Amino acid sequence: MEVDLEQIKALARALRRYDLSKIEIKNGEQCITIERAVSGGAPIGGVAAFPMATGGREAAESAGAHFDASRPSLPPPAPTVSTDDVNVIEVTSPLVGTFYRAPSPTARTFVEVGSPVKKGQVLCIVEAMKLMNEIESDIDGTIVEILIENGKPVEFGEKLFKIKKSV
Repeated sequence: MEVDLEQIKALARALRRYDLSKIEIKNGEQCITIERAVSGGAPIGGVAAFPMATGGREAAESAGAHFDASRPSLPPPAPTVSTDDVNVIEVTSPLVGTFYRAPSPTARTFVEVGSPVKKGQVLCIVEAMKLMNEIESDIDGTIVEILIENGKPVEFGEKLFKIKKSV
């Protein structure tokens, strides 16, 4: 089965967008399953199945996902407020994986201490099971501290960055 990286990225975005725990893609006997980990093993949403024939972006952005309303729906971990300063937000890892500050070993880092960031801007990548998950800023602000070293493992909920909110 030929796997398209853009299709996988689009499906990972669909997991977050529709608050799903799992997406399955079937093409004959071949199947790709993408799951999102949650602390405590509790499911966070339903299952969406997208046929391979519909392209990655179109399939992921399709509103025809199948939701299981009997499963509890938990929001992704929200940034926590630092006890030092109410304007400083701590960004935490939404999954277990490996922390990367840049898209590749030879590329520039996404952010540095002192870098201004906008809501939705990529801060880092957390790799989980060969899937690169972009972690984005939830606020406009300035990077105050980077709490994890490049290439180190991270746990679910582990603090990655401190960002001072723009006032």
